[in-house]
Amino acid sequence: MGAADFSTWLGRTEEAQDHLSRNLIKRIAATFGEDTPATGAALPPLWQWCFFQEPVAESRLGTDGHPARGGFLPPADNRNRMWAGGRIEFIEPLRVGADADRLSTIIHIEEKIGRTGALLFVTVRHEYSQDGRLAIREEQDIVYREPNPPKESSGHTLEEGDWNESIEPTPTLLFRYSAVTFNGHRIHYDYPYVTGTEGYAGLVVYGPMIATLNLRAFLRANPDARLRHLSYRGVRPLIAPQPFNVGGRIIEPGKAQLWAGNHAGIAQSAEVLFD
Repeated sequence: MGAADFSTWLGRTEEAQDHLSRNLIKRIAATFGEDTPATGAALPPLWQWCFFQEPVAESRLGTDGHPARGGFLPPADNRNRMWAGGRIEFIEPLRVGADADRLSTIIHIEEKIGRTGALLFVTVRHEYSQDGRLAIREEQDIVYREPNPPKESSGHTLEEGDWNESIEPTPTLLFRYSAVTFNGHRIHYDYPYVTGTEGYAGLVVYGPMIATLNLRAFLRANPDARLRHLSYRGVRPLIAPQPFNVGGRIIEPGKAQLWAGNHAGIAQSAEVLFD
């Protein structure tokens, strides 16, 4: 795909409305083993990713289980899609049991040639609002890569952190997260597809789920912290059901480094700014 093809998608917007239903929040809480927040309470960080999913009929899905490309997002035929990372500004919490809005805008598209072939990078800005007030501003990086064997090791071992939690990504956990996010991407639940078609060693752990658990571990270790900003980047995939760790350390007042990974090294790195 040449650069001229990108101009018709840059600046494209999409609006979505949702009700932050306590019924769905109960299911998210059960997925993560958490207590259910009360109506009117703050929605836990990154749980907004379970909302604003426009239902798409199966006939309009691609072979990978995602909505067929060429609608809001540009087409990237015969390439595998990955959620590569992003940046999130926490302005004020979304509240449980109320309506909310999301405005999405494609702000960057770029094609690069890497070691594994052509890569198409797409950055989408999401703005989440409630009662006319902006609550969260997010930039999400999506990469489409040519089919090739995925990276199995990062080459960087996990460090000792100020806190550490062990996570067991069971197939049930992945299935439940697929359900609460209404995400049909087959690499997370379809073993024959993910191993036979996309070449992974097993079911792939969700990048956004890793970020959610990583940030939860930070807040458990630092309960008085008020989040201001999170940036995170995927380094390599984690494969279920192999356990992995989330942890981190405070590197200076108001700034923390987070990471997730296992014996094969770091899989996701992040930085948190907080008050």
